[in-house]
Amino acid sequence: MKPLILTSPLQGWASPLEAVPDPVFAERMMGDGIAVDPTGDCLHAPCDAVVLSVHASGHAITLRTAEGAELLMHIGLDTVALGGRGFSPCVTEGATVERGDPLIRFDLDLLVCEARAVITPVIVTNPERFTILRRETDRLVGVGEALMTLEPRDGAADVAIVEGDTVRRTIVVPLVHGIHARPAARIGEIARKFVSEVKITKDERDGNVRSPVALMALGVKLGDEITIAATGPDAADALAAIGDLILGGMGEKAPPGVNAPAPTAPSFPREGGGPGISNDSAPDSWPPASAGEQPVAVGKVLTLPADGRLPGVTASPGIAIGQAGLFRLAEIAVVREGADATTERTALDAALATVADRLATKSATATGAERAILTAHTALLDDPTLTDDAHAAITRGDSAAYAFRTAIRAQADALHATGDARLAERADDMLDLERQVLRALAGEDLDERLSFPPGTILLADDLLPSHLLGLDTASIVGFCVERGGPTSHVAILAATMGLPALVAMGPALAEIAAGTPLVLDAGAGLLHVAPDAATRATAQTAFDAQTERRRAALANAARECRTQDGVRIEAFANLGSADDAESAARNGAEGCGLLRTEFLFLERDSAPSVEEQTADYQRIADTLDGRPLIVRLLDIGGDKPAPYLPIAAEENPALGLRGIRVGLAHPEMLDAQLRAILAVRPAGQCRIMVPMIASLAELRAVRTALDAAAAATGHTEPVALGIMIETPAAAITADLLASEADFLSIGTNDLTQYALAMDRGNPAVASDLDGLHPAVLRLIARTCEGGAVHGKWTGVCGGLASDPLAVPILIGLGVTELSSAPALVPEIKALVATLTIDACRAHAAAAMSCISAADVRTLARSFRP
Repeated sequence: MKPLILTSPLQGWASPLEAVPDPVFAERMMGDGIAVDPTGDCLHAPCDAVVLSVHASGHAITLRTAEGAELLMHIGLDTVALGGRGFSPCVTEGATVERGDPLIRFDLDLLVCEARAVITPVIVTNPERFTILRRETDRLVGVGEALMTLEPRDGAADVAIVEGDTVRRTIVVPLVHGIHARPAARIGEIARKFVSEVKITKDERDGNVRSPVALMALGVKLGDEITIAATGPDAADALAAIGDLILGGMGEKAPPGVNAPAPTAPSFPREGGGPGISNDSAPDSWPPASAGEQPVAVGKVLTLPADGRLPGVTASPGIAIGQAGLFRLAEIAVVREGADATTERTALDAALATVADRLATKSATATGAERAILTAHTALLDDPTLTDDAHAAITRGDSAAYAFRTAIRAQADALHATGDARLAERADDMLDLERQVLRALAGEDLDERLSFPPGTILLADDLLPSHLLGLDTASIVGFCVERGGPTSHVAILAATMGLPALVAMGPALAEIAAGTPLVLDAGAGLLHVAPDAATRATAQTAFDAQTERRRAALANAARECRTQDGVRIEAFANLGSADDAESAARNGAEGCGLLRTEFLFLERDSAPSVEEQTADYQRIADTLDGRPLIVRLLDIGGDKPAPYLPIAAEENPALGLRGIRVGLAHPEMLDAQLRAILAVRPAGQCRIMVPMIASLAELRAVRTALDAAAAATGHTEPVALGIMIETPAAAITADLLASEADFLSIGTNDLTQYALAMDRGNPAVASDLDGLHPAVLRLIARTCEGGAVHGKWTGVCGGLASDPLAVPILIGLGVTELSSAPALVPEIKALVATLTIDACRAHAAAAMSCISAADVRTLARSFRP
């Protein structure tokens, strides 16, 4: 491949990248190239190319040349904040352009006045494939003059090799998370448009591209070299389409220089796993422990305390009395020998169709996490390798059940063997899918409920929301989890369900046998194992009192929330769906203090449209029947990645691109969400809350975006724009932020982890991660003081608002709105009604003088309103 000459896209002064006053460009984080300080008002094509994307704000464009060079041209610095003002794109995504064609016209005078700088980087974003041989810098250049000369690096040329009727192509994978479930499904979808057979090979192992599982099992990661081979009449076209799809990044392309570490597979109980039930009566039953089945406490040293008091960290307070239930599923017995092949194959195909129909029916009405799981199951069920392997086993004489189990477990084992956490989750989905197909073959009801006796306290190593889809939660009175932390997802879920829960209990939990009598005193942070009669009687008395308090609280839940001396405290609820809103209204919530909109964005292939978002927000607003609805802007990144957003792997995601930083980095997504919120009626019911604010500049950028969205949609009514206080920086500068924010709401979960420098997902520090730490309380006090300077109210929407021990302290610190789990709203309102402001203030002052969170909790337990 001969050198590629890029001509100047602008008239102006050419400079090295080091001259750009922005480290992202100057330090070549986006790639290598040159910058031009323009004197003209039009950006032109520097070569013949295809337009990959035009930024929604019109200030940036990316191109790809026939040689494979990918170019980014970014007009000015911080010009995204202009919201499109001053930019007029001349081309659209997918257009073919020739050297010199106009790409974007811009108002140079406006940029000079309002942008930080007008210097324009011209970047080669895949420098690993091209060397810049020559650059023209430190001089005036005109449009069309030679600017850079590129030469392909050795081995970088993407050339197809023809061998008979097979065509091969070797490429380097640019996907930041490698080929996981979503890219594998996309590749398979493209492959099915061609007749030719296509395989991908990595390290002498290959996988059929029509099989998502086969591709995932290759364990392809960022930077891996793979060979695509196509055989058949349209092999060249298939090869080009699949290769270009992968090289295009599918929305997950890693920035230059980023190497994604391979995450290790998590260790948690698996749906479909567990010790199982032996199948002595079945001839040649399934081999034991091949799919993550975990024998319990074999040969281990017992670690239960002698007094049976096992400590943990409170995730959701309350008392529960019952017996231990272990999160495990029994193996479904199958026989190996089948009837004739035709009968068995017909039975399997019918079972697969039954499960597929059930998944489609449930997906049509599902929301959030449940919909994501059903979608994953549908994609896996449609894997041709799975059915082909099962049919082949049936031909060899196996029963339909045994053949399907053999096929699916082989693929699940292959995914687990990669050591990749994302792929391990798909393997667990496959074991869940196995149970559904086996039950369909047996003619059993597919809506299997993992039932427990009434009064079960569920014990598990760890839990994910997906695990709860198969649980009969009506029989479960509490949770105990070996790992996790008080701000983990399971903790939030327990609070939402109103169930007592302890987390971070350690390995001793695994020593408890099913059926063991238990008393769970989550408020005191204790699980009593096999309690004596006196302990059980004391717990029963406390439980009865708790039950009566809840009954009385629910009966009075419709009353306005005020302290005993008449001070108004708003009792709101945290929501994630219309179902949550219905529960909140039923429990007397006076509004929504936090709508978690990320559930709309996660576990899907593309961002939701404005219309889709508006419909969801409107359903929730209608359910609240006029009550205030505070909508948190998209809070993803860190521990909540979206597969379609190109967020590179980060060494410390909690300190990286998350919260509003993602919205500002993807202004088209922020704009769509703002428009959707503004469309909700009646106007004014929705308030907007910005997550992870750390500076006034971020708030101003969102305000600008909100004003632009309002102007574009003709929205003239005022909209309250508040912020979440989740960083120490925001708490310390609350007075500055409150000068422009309409309200402040404290996210105590993140504020705690940042204040204490403890990762909320790390079990090693979970037991010390407590929002009642004096340092966190002092930050809350500082926030309330800062808001009061400008007459702005401060609320709490984090976990502390659901903790009865924390509520009097929060009110004493100056908090006037509490947004808790819907089920806890009646108790919070009842508690507030017993308080006086003076008592709360004295109590809060004493709490801030404590030296540890444990001391604060001891103090809080002794507090009597």
